[in-house]
Amino acid sequence: MNRIGETFEALKQKNEKALVGFVTAGDPNISESLNIINAMCAAGVDILELGIPFSDPTADGPVIQRSSGRALAAGLTLRAVLDMTRKIRKNSEVPIILFSYYNPVHAYGNKAFCQDALSAGADGVLVVDLPPEESDEMTDTWEGDELSLIRLIAPTTPQERMKQIADSASGFLYLVSKTGVTGSDGLDTSEIALHTETLRTVASIPICVGFGISTSADVAAVASVADGVVIGSAFERLIEENPEHPDLPGLLAEKVAEFKKATM
Repeated sequence: MNRIGETFEALKQKNEKALVGFVTAGDPNISESLNIINAMCAAGVDILELGIPFSDPTADGPVIQRSSGRALAAGLTLRAVLDMTRKIRKNSEVPIILFSYYNPVHAYGNKAFCQDALSAGADGVLVVDLPPEESDEMTDTWEGDELSLIRLIAPTTPQERMKQIADSASGFLYLVSKTGVTGSDGLDTSEIALHTETLRTVASIPICVGFGISTSADVAAVASVADGVVIGSAFERLIEENPEHPDLPGLLAEKVAEFKKATM
């Protein structure tokens, strides 16, 4: 069991749900990004999703798209993200999920990516645009199963397809709360509860729900039916709106603490 499994077990014992926090690596720059991430981990993020900036993040809304743009302008590469991962791991045992599109991973080299991600201290990877039918070319090069492969489940996914995806996943399943992109408004908690219940009939690993979750009330509602809540745009929006704030990491830490309280 790696850090992801250990985290969910520990949270279960405390009757808490996981707060999964996403930020784009290198936004607004490498040094401040590291300060922000360290503050978020210390403030209560249970699992960190570290976004690898990409030039065409099609699944992401405008807020995260712009964060990728800022990080790329600051010179972020996949190699730099792995270096950041190594530095984060020196200060925290919070599980780290590398969140990417396939192009950067493929360009880096699938086997080298797995080896270097594990060496840096990463616990899992989520490749947004790589469905199970096409992922063997990546995972067949991996040695062992130490790096968890997080899979996405859409709200439109039929039950049979859910099982197929769940059978090839590890760590946890990321259930998308609704159709659309990250950061979009509107959350139907009754629909989320229905999709989560259906997914549990075919999956044995934890289920985390993300997309469109931006308030403490949203977090509490989703946490009542899922094992974890994924938040990204709300954090990135705070970074975008406060680029010159003298204590930007502190602002993010306060928001983490607020959201974490809603998972208890």
